[in-house]
Amino acid sequence: MNIILLGPPGAGKGTQASRLISERGLVQLSTGDMLREAIKTGSATGLRAKAIMEAGELVPDEMVNELIANRLDQPERYSGSGFIFDGYPRTEAQAISLDALLAERGMKLDHVIELLVDADALVDRITGRFSCAKCGEGYHDRYKLPKIDSLCDVCGSDQFKRRPDDNEKTVRTRLAEYRAKTAPILPYYDARGLVRRVDGMAPIQEVERGIESLLDGAG
Repeated sequence: MNIILLGPPGAGKGTQASRLISERGLVQLSTGDMLREAIKTGSATGLRAKAIMEAGELVPDEMVNELIANRLDQPERYSGSGFIFDGYPRTEAQAISLDALLAERGMKLDHVIELLVDADALVDRITGRFSCAKCGEGYHDRYKLPKIDSLCDVCGSDQFKRRPDDNEKTVRTRLAEYRAKTAPILPYYDARGLVRRVDGMAPIQEVERGIESLLDGAG
């Protein structure tokens, strides 16, 4: 089973991807991670990508396609359960290329799942987040405060932190960037009947059930 899981920062995409990886054995293919790995290992592709990125230019589609193709050709690294594509495709041209790469290997894309969000609710969700500076336990100003004021429930620390980019301006900018990046590929997949949408603002367990229903053919 090969899927694309779409959703803006804060929609819970990472949480759901992690669950699919652990429970269904899917492998997450992140183009960002693959580029960093190629650069770190000093491969020919990595050296070319490093030069391009250092020049402030975008890595061309051909190079990204090459990274994806190389990873698809390494079945020994995977369980054979399928892939979650992360950060790719982002354009219709890349979507067409992915179709070709999969077809060449007797594979296909099975689902494109988009986690829908309400912008104002998402801003509230993200800007209220904070975490324990010692153990990383997550909290929220409105939905999950420590049981004992100013003390972490897990480790008892009184030190907390917030991400500097968890502010309304940054969150709304990220939402706009997400819409700009995903808008080109959604019509392409919608036309093929592959896109299914789940309420990303629902409780985590409900989102899980919604995705499971889609993957199991009930949605």
